[in-house]
Amino acid sequence: QVQLAESGGGLVQAGGPLRLSCAASGLTLSLYTMGWFRQAPGKDREFVAAISRSGGSTLYADSVKGRFTTSRDNAKGTAYLQMNSLKPEDTAVYYCAADLTLSWSRTSDKANEYDYWGQGTQVTVSS
Repeated sequence: QVQLAESGGGLVQAGGPLRLSCAASGLTLSLYTMGWFRQAPGKDREFVAAISRSGGSTLYADSVKGRFTTSRDNAKGTAYLQMNSLKPEDTAVYYCAADLTLSWSRTSDKANEYDYWGQGTQVTVSS
């Protein structure tokens, strides 16, 4: 059974950092592009970041570029989202997702291309 489990969410003051983890089980992480998405109350889910199977290619939404960094450790079966300089508008439920792909360099910002999703972790940024 495939499971993606996010952790690391919480309450943080504006300007502070937070690191999210996504632990995968039931799949071989190195076969998947990993993505991060978020959904704020009353808003549609939006793309945040993605990282290729090799970790050599990354993609970011303009709203987080320069503040967020995604990484992965295939040996540990875990992907990460380091979030710095957080803003109140970053408040949302954050989800990790896995996209099975043959390409070592592929990234994607399209939610419908991801095969598995985690349950999400709440991030709240206070002003």
